[in-house]
This record gives sequence, structure tokens and C-alpha cells, in this order.
Amino acid sequence: MLRLILLSLLNRRTTALLSVLGIAVSVSLLLGVEKLRVSARDSFASTISGTDLIVGARAGDIQLLLYAVFRIGDATNNIGWDSYQEIAARPEIDWIVPLSLGDSHRGFRVVGTEATFFSHYRYRQDKGLEFTAGGPFSDMFDAVIGAEVAAALGYKQGSMITLTHGTGELTGADHDNLPFRISGILKPTGTPVDRAIHVGLPAIEAIHLDWRSGSRIPGLSITEEKVRAMTPASLQPRAITAALVGLKSPIQTFRFQRYVNGYRAEPLTAILPGVALSRLWALIGIGERALAAVAILVVLTALLGLVTTIYATLNERRREMAILRANGASPYHIVLLLVTESAILTFSGAVLGTLILYGLILMLSAAFEAGFGLQLTPTPPSAREWLFFLLVQGAGLLAGLIPALRAYRHSLADGMTIRS
Repeated sequence: MLRLILLSLLNRRTTALLSVLGIAVSVSLLLGVEKLRVSARDSFASTISGTDLIVGARAGDIQLLLYAVFRIGDATNNIGWDSYQEIAARPEIDWIVPLSLGDSHRGFRVVGTEATFFSHYRYRQDKGLEFTAGGPFSDMFDAVIGAEVAAALGYKQGSMITLTHGTGELTGADHDNLPFRISGILKPTGTPVDRAIHVGLPAIEAIHLDWRSGSRIPGLSITEEKVRAMTPASLQPRAITAALVGLKSPIQTFRFQRYVNGYRAEPLTAILPGVALSRLWALIGIGERALAAVAILVVLTALLGLVTTIYATLNERRREMAILRANGASPYHIVLLLVTESAILTFSGAVLGTLILYGLILMLSAAFEAGFGLQLTPTPPSAREWLFFLLVQGAGLLAGLIPALRAYRHSLADGMTIRS
């Protein structure tokens, strides 16, 4: 029976090959979407890792996550510098990095922080920030930009930039009296760091010395020479937007979170980044489900094409079926023949599609990581991918069963009748 099936497929090799290719492309798309979905979810969940808590003014956890990590929106309030220092002095703290938001540059957010940000920020479990050029800021008016900023604006190490007050494009809102020099460009990370400009906290204070209540003070202009002549205490921030916190022991996380949430000097909130990221993904993850639905529809379309192909060739193969019946083949053998053919075509297409996908991953993984921040690796198929493989194979069997039942109903006399 197997030899007969293989000879039959060989005789119709062009049609069989097209069916296999159609299924292969569909399976590649289905499994490719699944790997992209998992990679996107993992990359999103690992946007920030190694940080135990994010501390900010009293707000919802998603709101705090959005402006502190994704630089979306603005804080309802700030954290007083005295409160920050008191929290930073707690014995549970291993490290703490302040963040100050509010300014921008040509549509990209400016983040005031400390140089320790570049050593403590982690993403994708334990991956640290790396530089393609230069290094962290060492001078007051140094700036470190993300990879997307450099690519979009064509900046290089040593380029001079001017920051803008606020996040809009208001006329006269530029801090053009105190330009910054780009001291470093970060490698792509696939995180909001790529779209940010990082400067020191003293620089944030310096560019706002001649501003009050969001407006420049008339007749007052601060020069770089005046700023450099000031003492460090004069440039100490009065407030910050948020802080990233690393604790000495994960066991202390919930206790320290309760301490911050109950802080009496001012209303503060401490959130767990992982929990907040999971909640945010639940809100915005509808796109991955839509992609999966599209991929499943493509596979169903390919299987429908397989049914149509087998069904269309039945009329051409009626004499073949009749000869088999005349030589002793039962209707059961005819059904088995067609169902097995469909199973072989489906299996061959699924295997070929899997091989095509892994070949594409090997060739394009570096480009995906550099361009989209998605880490695609040729890992062994997951349990979900095996389930998809089995479902496709089962659907292929059902696809062969439909024309097989039609052939089953053909009688020997009908098969030997020549119709014009």
C-alpha cells in the first residue's frame, strides 16, 4: 500500500509538490508568528529586569511604569529630594538610581539620572547596557543617547544638541544657552532606552536655573561659565520623578514596598516592575492574539487548498480507483489510500515549513535583534508548537477524509463508465 501511494504521488508530483509548498509556507507562518509572539512577550516582560522596585509619587502601578520605564505621559507629582535621600539611606538598599523627566529633544524624552544608571539597568533577565561609541557622561554637559535617537537624527559621538523645555515643540522653549555634547551612544536594546537622551541630574538643574513655573525668567540668562562656577550643593535637585531600586535581598521586597507605600513625609508608591509589566501586557497584548488568528486562518486556507486539490483529481483518478477495485481493493483500501496520501503531504509540508522557519531564524536573528529588539533563537519547539504541529497533521487527515468518503461511494461500475 505504501509503495502504491508513493508511486501515485510521484505520478502527480507537480500537484503534490505545490500542495506541500503551500502547507510548508502556512506552517512556517504559523510557527513564525508563535515564536514572534513569545519573543515579543518575553522582550516586553524583560524591558526592565534586576530592578526590585520602582518608586514614584502616589499613582497607579501602570501609570508609574509608563512614565518611569516607557517615558510615556508625565508624573502627577514628584518625589522630594529629602525623601529620596532618606529612602536611599535605608539599610535594605543595595543600589538606587534617580530619574528626572520633563524635557525633550526633537520628540525624544530626556532622562536626568546618574552615571550608575548604565551599570545597574538590566533588561532581558541580566543583560546590561553597552556602548557602540564613547561611554557614560563624565562632564556636566555630556549626554548619552539611545540607538534609535542616533539613527533617527544622525548623531555621532561629539555632536552638539540643545534640549527643549517640556515635551512639546514650543517656540522659545529651547535651553539653547546650555548645549550638550554627546559623550556616548548605546547599543540597541529593544527597550525605551533606545529612544531616550540621558544627562546628569546637575545638568537638569542647571538648564532650569533661569526658568520658573515653566517659563524663562525675563532678563536672566545662565551661561556655562556661571554654572561651572557654582558649588555642587547649588545644583542639587529639589525633586525627582522616580527611582529604580535594587535591594540586598529579594526577601525584603514586600516589606520595603509596604514601607514606601506608608511613607509619612509625602505620598509615595512602590511597584514591582514584573507585576506591572504583566498587567500592562494583558491590556495591550491583543495584537499577538490577532496575529495568531491570522496565521491559523492561513493554515486553514492551505488545508482547504489541499482538499480542493485531492477532490479535483478524483475525477481524473476514477479509472485508477476502478482498476484497484477490480484487482481486489476494498472501499476501505481506497479510503486508506487517499487519507494516507493527504497525511504524507501534510507531514512533508509541516516538516519542510519547520525547516524553512529555522533557516530564516538563523539568517535573520541578528537583523531582528538590531532592528526590532526581538531575540529570535532556533530553540527546540515548545509544547505549544508541538501542539500546533499535531493539530495541522490532524487537520490534514480530515482534509483527506472528505474526498476519500466521496471515492468510497463510487461503485465499481461507475468507475469503469466513460463519461463524455
